[in-house]
Amino acid sequence: MAEHLLLVEQAADWRPDFPQLAVVSAREYLADSTAGASTGTRRPLRVINLCRSYRYLSIGYYCSLLAEARGHKVVPSVRTIQELSSRQLYGLITDELDQRLQRLLGGRRGAANPGTFALTCYFGQCEARELAPLARQLFETFRCPILEVDLRQLEPRLGGTWRIGAIRALTLNELDATQVQAFFAALDGYLSRRWRQPRARLSYRYDLAILHDPREELPPSNPRALRRFQQAGKGLGVNVELIQRKDYARLAEYDALFIRETTAIDHHSFRFAKKADREGLVVIDDPESILRCTNKVFLAELLAAKRVPRPRTLILRRETLLEAEAQIGYPVVLKIPEGSFSRGVYKAGDRTELRQLAQRLFRESDLILAQEYLYTPFDWRIGILGRRPLYACKYFMSPAHWQVVRHRGDGRRDEGGAETIPVEQAPADVVRLALRAANLIGDGLYGVDVKATARGAVVIEVNDNPSLDAGVEDAVLGEQLYQAIIGDLIARLERRRAGRR
Repeated sequence: MAEHLLLVEQAADWRPDFPQLAVVSAREYLADSTAGASTGTRRPLRVINLCRSYRYLSIGYYCSLLAEARGHKVVPSVRTIQELSSRQLYGLITDELDQRLQRLLGGRRGAANPGTFALTCYFGQCEARELAPLARQLFETFRCPILEVDLRQLEPRLGGTWRIGAIRALTLNELDATQVQAFFAALDGYLSRRWRQPRARLSYRYDLAILHDPREELPPSNPRALRRFQQAGKGLGVNVELIQRKDYARLAEYDALFIRETTAIDHHSFRFAKKADREGLVVIDDPESILRCTNKVFLAELLAAKRVPRPRTLILRRETLLEAEAQIGYPVVLKIPEGSFSRGVYKAGDRTELRQLAQRLFRESDLILAQEYLYTPFDWRIGILGRRPLYACKYFMSPAHWQVVRHRGDGRRDEGGAETIPVEQAPADVVRLALRAANLIGDGLYGVDVKATARGAVVIEVNDNPSLDAGVEDAVLGEQLYQAIIGDLIARLERRRAGRR
């Protein structure tokens, strides 16, 4: 059986009368990548995150995020945290649960109040024996240690239909004495079971939706590129349609989704990716890639764990801010975990600037990144598709600035130029390193930013939604660039048709 580790927000959360298990505080786990490391077993460490909150960018959120980066099996996963964060997300996948609930309760009335019933589940177990099948299915759908589920009956006096009203992740410190006993009984059973992942669903049609926003200021693909994707699809026998946010309800009509809108976790692009994945569509960017790439803290931990060369990088909390000064020195680059097109990236030249910039960033996130400042005239961008290099670009710094895009206070921006060259003419070490970094994320479409420095190539970041503009990234391959991407989506659909992933 795989080793396990329980995370609590504060050491005092695990009371002396609780069972003697492998427990560490969240801060200890975040600070030490070897905390609770496996001793001799080849199976991955199983992490149970019992922090007081899973709020986005909270300590609990980062525990699950970094557990995944370290290759640990964690509940709840970041994916589950995101699903439970919004009724809009989990409401998309409760239809099957509603049907199970109705079969179990039928015309039953609510317990304390007519038409309502509160169900608490611990690792797929509950005290209400008749609802045990629902509790198991809830845990298979939302793998979270403790769930509170609000069950509601329409027209209770007439014995109407039961529906799931709300789902909320509970934490250990919210439980009363009776619930604590039920929790530990379920925990004991859970630790003795093997880890299972839900099965993926299949899809068999050939219609491709490209999600875009015609009003986006810095879209990942310009209008000419979108038209060329449509032309390439037509030539390969694929119907390619441009869709927007308002087309969310129609997503299941397609076989595949290609996102050409800047992605973010708290954005409708992620909801589209999630729904596409749930509906069995082939999707680029897939939800896992979005989760892994859009958060620079996750990327930093992942690259460090796999010993991928990168600038010296620290993950900072408020109380460890001055470690940036002691271990990196000035100037030092500070980054918000999520940002694109050079947004949320700042350079501090001394302690005063460090404190001022950090104070601003900590309002948005409990953790931020500090990174060694390495200036180069341009960054390499290597496009990777399906674990193979696709294109190579040089992105030059904007005039008299240290970033590719310079955002001015009045809303204006300056951009450096770009030069695309054949992949085989790019430095071999840069291409190899980019491929190595992208392979840690998945087998989708990525743009890996690499700096060629005096001490060798280093990875800056991996982008899940790389720019593909007509006149820039297609300067070498031309139509072949668009054909390669459409062809890759077709190949994925064919593999699914044949029963292979």
